[in-house]
Amino acid sequence: MSQTLYVINPNSSEAVTAGIDAAMAPLRRPEGPAIRCVTLADGPPGVQTQHDVDRAALSVRRFAEAHLEGTAAFVTACFSDPGLHMLREMRGPLAFGISECAALTALTLGQSFGVIAILPASIPRHWRTWGAMGIQQRVAGEVAIGRTVSELSDQTATLEAMIAAGRRLRDENGANVLVMGCAGMAPFRAPLQEATGLPVVEPTQAAVSMALGRIQLGW
Repeated sequence: MSQTLYVINPNSSEAVTAGIDAAMAPLRRPEGPAIRCVTLADGPPGVQTQHDVDRAALSVRRFAEAHLEGTAAFVTACFSDPGLHMLREMRGPLAFGISECAALTALTLGQSFGVIAILPASIPRHWRTWGAMGIQQRVAGEVAIGRTVSELSDQTATLEAMIAAGRRLRDENGANVLVMGCAGMAPFRAPLQEATGLPVVEPTQAAVSMALGRIQLGW
């Protein structure tokens, strides 16, 4: 397979892209397709509001239009899935959004999943997605860690907040799977899983895994 699977970080943070790229290591194979993680320099510093989502969606669409040739699939690596449905209107490559894929993956791992969000304002957007997917009854709840995308770079403080949120979702909400609600959380999957004792879904890994399966099956 010589085609490329693009993982699009729609914010302008190279640090976030680096974390996503590192999380792709278990999924890369010599026979391909190549997994290429890219940063959209014209995107917002972090996708944190609906305005950011709408702005990022247009950037994602522009990138996809310029990279149709030789592309097997696009993954929108932001938990609000900006531009996903615009990409699906385009003929050609497959398109995946990480929140949709994370939720679908979590549903195969347990009866109910909890989401660790970055900010309280993110949670209503997430619930709109769960409502559109018709899976609200399988969502145990969401807890925000109160950190912006740029603040996730403080790894010690971020991991401590995520562990506290994960334990709360486990103990108070009854979640038996955790979903990390931001692509910028990618480096923390393993320590979060160890600390909480629950399966933890890293959303970009979930989306890329799904994309690879679809590509290999020729769907």
